[in-house]
Amino acid sequence: MTTDERLRRWRLALGTDADAASTARLAGRDAAMDRALSALYGHAAGDRAAGLGGSAPQVARWLGDIREYFPTSVVQLMQQDAIERLGLAQLLMEPEMLEAVEPDVHLVGTLISLGRALPETTRETARAVVRKVVEQLERRIATRTRSVLGGALDRSARVKRPRHRDIDWDRTIRANLKNYIEPTQERDHGTVVPERLIGYARARNAVKKEVVLCIDQSGSMAASVVHSSVFGAVLASMPSLSTRLVVFDTSVVDLTEQLSDPVDVLFGVQLGGGTDINRALAYCQSKITRPADTIVVLISDLYEGGIRDEMLKRVAAMKASGVQFIALLALSDDGAPAYDRSHAAALAALGAPAFACTPDLFPDVMAAAIQKLPLPVPED
Repeated sequence: MTTDERLRRWRLALGTDADAASTARLAGRDAAMDRALSALYGHAAGDRAAGLGGSAPQVARWLGDIREYFPTSVVQLMQQDAIERLGLAQLLMEPEMLEAVEPDVHLVGTLISLGRALPETTRETARAVVRKVVEQLERRIATRTRSVLGGALDRSARVKRPRHRDIDWDRTIRANLKNYIEPTQERDHGTVVPERLIGYARARNAVKKEVVLCIDQSGSMAASVVHSSVFGAVLASMPSLSTRLVVFDTSVVDLTEQLSDPVDVLFGVQLGGGTDINRALAYCQSKITRPADTIVVLISDLYEGGIRDEMLKRVAAMKASGVQFIALLALSDDGAPAYDRSHAAALAALGAPAFACTPDLFPDVMAAAIQKLPLPVPED
């Protein structure tokens, strides 16, 4: 990298405050990028004299500029910063503004947090933005989730002593190839001795797992709510799974009936408010009919506003009955959030470690739970 290029990059990073000390002067495209950055980062957070102000046309132009000058990942980050630093959420209530933004998970979180405050004229545009993000997420996760979980369900349903008509001969032969006997003079063909037969339970006895997604809808969990809703729809589409989706703050809402369309789920969520994990788990527990075949996934930062000891007793009771209990601090690409460490430690002591999970890891976590194997907890 040349000295001039290094100075150019430092000048863009440091902003106009560096002009007096820098010999680098920006022109053309670099100057336009600098203006776009200064409009957002050139003033103190919350200063309405900042470059974006509160003008919808001005913000719309700025959104167009940053999409021209920066890659999509940077655009999404700058949009999120603009919403947080300059209080631009109100402008998202205008359809023309929504049409100008780059859709992403964080923007969806902002839209669903606005919820019923969105005017009718904006609601359909907002749904279109949310649907675009949901479809992107579904394309990313659906195929692998169905493949990984389908294999896990097949293995969990396999029986060790199948009746003759239920033997899976292909798997049985492959599993017993070590017992192959070479042809002899007396016998002109080789033989596989099937010491271990592999088969599947008959359809009427096939294992059907029940999955309960219990999602904290407090404001800090927005990205997790978006991913969880999409995963819930994917899981609900698998015939070998019975999926329930429950969201909670200090109240509990069962959105299972909306699982056919994750956009409906998301617009049924009310981000914000307090947290009562114990009440939510009590509701989930009341819906469990086959504990040994049930997986409960609590997605929460564990800041409990309800009765802590009751919550822990409830988790212990579910585990004792045979329920597979998973506690996820987040289900997103954002990494581990702030969370209640004492509650996480208490759950770990019950055999339910709490950890943050990316969407790419989630199918493996669920596959391990289905097969009752150790969970693939990521290292800190």
